Amino acid sequence: MHGNAFVEIAAILGIATVLGLVGQKLRQPLLIMFLATGILAGPSVFGIIGSYEQIELLAHIGIAILLFIVGLRLDLNLIRTTGPVSLATGLGQIVFTSAIGFLIALAFDMPLLTAAYVSVALTFSSTIIIVKLLSDKKEIDSLHGQIAIGFLIVQDIAAILALVALTTFGSAAGAAETGTAFQEGLLIAVEGLGLLGVIAFLTKYILPPLPRRLSHSQELLILFAITWAVGLGAGSEWLGFSKEVGAFLAGISLASSGYRDAIGARLTTLRDFLLLFFFIDLGSRLDWSAVGTQVGPAVLFSLFVLIGNPLIVLAIMGIMGYRRRTGFLAGLTVAQISEFSLILAALGLTLGHITPETMGLITLVGVVTIFASTYMILYSGPLYSFLSGPLKVFERSYPNREAAADTLKAKTPVDVILAGLGTYGGAIAEQLQRRRMTIVGVDFDPGALKTWCARGVFVLYGDMADPEIHEQLPLGRARWVVSAVRSRDLNLSLLDHLKRAGYEGRIALTAADGKETDLFKKAGAHVVFRPHVDAAEQAADALTHAMDLMPDQVDWPVTFLESRIRTGASAAGRTIRELPLPPEAGVFILAVSRGGRIHYNPGPDFQVFPGDRLVITGPPEGLEEAEKRLDEPAGWDVPDTAERFQIAEIGVAGDSKLSGRTLADINFRQAYGVTVIGLRRGDERITTISPSEKLLAGDSLIVIGLAGRIASLEAKGPL
Repeated sequence: MHGNAFVEIAAILGIATVLGLVGQKLRQPLLIMFLATGILAGPSVFGIIGSYEQIELLAHIGIAILLFIVGLRLDLNLIRTTGPVSLATGLGQIVFTSAIGFLIALAFDMPLLTAAYVSVALTFSSTIIIVKLLSDKKEIDSLHGQIAIGFLIVQDIAAILALVALTTFGSAAGAAETGTAFQEGLLIAVEGLGLLGVIAFLTKYILPPLPRRLSHSQELLILFAITWAVGLGAGSEWLGFSKEVGAFLAGISLASSGYRDAIGARLTTLRDFLLLFFFIDLGSRLDWSAVGTQVGPAVLFSLFVLIGNPLIVLAIMGIMGYRRRTGFLAGLTVAQISEFSLILAALGLTLGHITPETMGLITLVGVVTIFASTYMILYSGPLYSFLSGPLKVFERSYPNREAAADTLKAKTPVDVILAGLGTYGGAIAEQLQRRRMTIVGVDFDPGALKTWCARGVFVLYGDMADPEIHEQLPLGRARWVVSAVRSRDLNLSLLDHLKRAGYEGRIALTAADGKETDLFKKAGAHVVFRPHVDAAEQAADALTHAMDLMPDQVDWPVTFLESRIRTGASAAGRTIRELPLPPEAGVFILAVSRGGRIHYNPGPDFQVFPGDRLVITGPPEGLEEAEKRLDEPAGWDVPDTAERFQIAEIGVAGDSKLSGRTLADINFRQAYGVTVIGLRRGDERITTISPSEKLLAGDSLIVIGLAGRIASLEAKGPL
């Protein structure tokens, strides 16, 4: 096999595929499997790899593209939207982890430079792995998910700065040996500023129009992106910096482009494929005889990363005023070291700063922590439930950061508690406001809370997946709890929490498909929303309307308009005669489309309902006014207690005149204004009632009706 690089790579890819399937079963990231592939293919086991130069070249390109994508997706706005917690937690975790890790390394009698490398390597967490795990769990948009992504970005920036510092330090150290340290340091500073200046110039004046011109061909756009990343990486290396720094800056230079998402999405698969060779190269070069001597330190460092890092984040977030659940779940995302740690160690090995033994130690810690932390994140819910009590020490008595945005006042009457104020939840809130309902919105996005607070919605800051947020909810005063979040686990958890809290109101959940709909209904949801199905139905209605019959061109100053009658509009339920249209403006209704059927030239007594589509003709200015009037909200009033339905049990007296007569004979519903839905006759319960059912003395009637009618009937009883 040696001497034929193509055959070697084919064999390596085969091993990687098999191990990838194993990793999938174990729910492990592919990164671990790639390392294992390198170990198996390396000289320690099968000895397949001989073409180290080719594999190393692919590895370097993979790292360049990785850092290019990191720069491309560098979203500093995310740090701002999650508040100062991202910056404080990110920097605080780096400082405390590196300081404690440095002391542990010194306790093992490591040289200062080696201890510095080890301690810094312990601070970085894998953005790639964390984003993948949070996405799989559908927690990427949760409060702890957004905070975690925010401080992972801070870590990525710190990692890049560390790479810059190392390459600069390496060049300066080489210059010191020749006695030209000052000149070399000055040259590096000038070259660095020059590189930044050139990139800034290109970013402002040259690069913006390029993606737009190249976007006509997706292949050419991606080729340009790869060329830019690898080319700037090569230029950075030529100037004395690392290729990683150049690739990262190349990504930042395109981060403001409108095509960055398209470029990043296309390059992700290529990045994952090429990173395979970096980890294979790393695994194949490990000296396992040296690694064996590092098992003791590796165990201690791994425990520190798995336990110490989450506690550091938990403590920082607790001090800042976050609930312990939020801090704990965010802290779990730093319970491993990242690919940046291995890249940093590999660079230190190349510069001669650390030994292969140290490289083996860092790699071993990476394997252990990534493997263990994956399960910690996957089973974070049960883990938190088990540790919730002891973790109270990390939570303030008043978690002001999560409670500061709360605007709900005690004893405020509430119609709907709405979980999620995103796109769909916000639309629901808008429609409920049109009906003059009192809403309490729960969300973890401060921007959304601020927006809806300004629009008169009471808001609570938090994550509905947190059982403790339910303690803040006015469940005893709410008629509905509505979840606008499409998450199976969150909605089932919400149902369970509401049942345990003794909530007696109604529950509405949002399902992603029919299977979830059936599941939620069986679990006890009263209403299940299906946004995609509902939107598809409206879309189909929009395609089968009377506007298709209208002429395309008319040589006259008249236009046609289709206006949909919304549920909350004042026009709903009115006749054509009663619609608030301006007849003096020459506006007329030509047709009404309802459920795929078209009603032509509807008469003045034709009644319109929500969902109807009215085809209107008239001058443009008249149509504009007509559309505004048709969309005016109705004067919704929440029904008071007397107008709501109640169920009661009414007895039939022993000497009652009703005994022996049927419900039809009595004309019961019309006579008493209530409906009989059941009978209790001794120990027998009759649940299916027909008009021919005869009443007997001593029967108990189960009736339903408006509260006022029920009260009147109870006052007469027994009948």
